[in-house]
Amino acid sequence: MRAERRRPPGTPTPSAVRPDTRWLDEEERSAWLGLLRVSASLPSMLDARLERASGLTLFEYTVLAMLSEQPGSALRMSRLASVTDASPSKLSHAARHLEERGLLVRAPDPDDGRCVRAVLTRAGRDLVDASAPDHVAAVRELFLEPLTRDQLRAFRDANDRILRRVDPDGTTDPTRASR
Repeated sequence: MRAERRRPPGTPTPSAVRPDTRWLDEEERSAWLGLLRVSASLPSMLDARLERASGLTLFEYTVLAMLSEQPGSALRMSRLASVTDASPSKLSHAARHLEERGLLVRAPDPDDGRCVRAVLTRAGRDLVDASAPDHVAAVRELFLEPLTRDQLRAFRDANDRILRRVDPDGTTDPTRASR
């Protein structure tokens, strides 16, 4: 009986393998799995802290924060969905919840009545302003403090390179948000 050569965990059976497949080496695999672990853990930790402190989910806070940074504290819902990387239904659900709490209103866009804008209310701004210090402290503790300034620059540079591949048009870039 011939011994079968061991495949790295997670690799498909030989019948599914294409001959040109470039498997991840150990360093690549470790980096990739590390990214997946951080992207699963960090948002949930920030979410839990925000919910305890302000009653907002991380997504709701992000929606309000994105609005707070815009001229007139307003964005078209379609653009807000892009910068928060949310489906229209996820954003609509969150907007309805935030609207019920008096934190934003949805209204026709004055430049194009076919579009709907989300507009931050005074109560929404007050809640973002009150929540921001604790949220920033959590971001510092969980994300920034473990990194040196050089590591942070390297992380930002690597992230920018990846974003140019996965978001070449800058659709999720909130600094280029309009209306």
